[in-house]
Amino acid sequence: EIQRLIGRSLRAATNLDRLGERSFTVDCDVIHADGGTRTAAITGSYVALYLAMDQMVRDGQLSSVPLMAAVAATSVGMLNGGVLLDLCYEEDSAADVDANVVMLSTGEYVEVQGTAEGKPFSRERLGELLDAADSGIATLFEAQEAVIRAVVAERDASQA
Repeated sequence: EIQRLIGRSLRAATNLDRLGERSFTVDCDVIHADGGTRTAAITGSYVALYLAMDQMVRDGQLSSVPLMAAVAATSVGMLNGGVLLDLCYEEDSAADVDANVVMLSTGEYVEVQGTAEGKPFSRERLGELLDAADSGIATLFEAQEAVIRAVVAERDASQA
């Protein structure tokens, strides 16, 4: 299930026509799993995929990076009436509502998966969860971009 979710998320960000007949294997090792493992894997996998495609551009195998947008994911939930972002294991296991949100940097959602653990939740509460996820994912997009810039700058410096 997690493998398929990661694949769907990365494909949603990729222009498959420009990619051509290529396949990528992205191996995700989450070193410290404290809830949100699948969302961390998606967010990190995007960076790895971007860097692999960027290297292919540098090697002349691709004319440009065939990604249409960044993709990142986070968990959100409700605990004791409050909305929480990026739940740790203890929060996740006690949450009244637990959701994972995968989003493109274009603002479009790839996947929204939410579950009420007891009492159902309203559409209004779902909106609050999505607002929190949007805010958290915006921060993740910034972090992804910073990592990509740093790695590309290091590559450029080592090739100079």
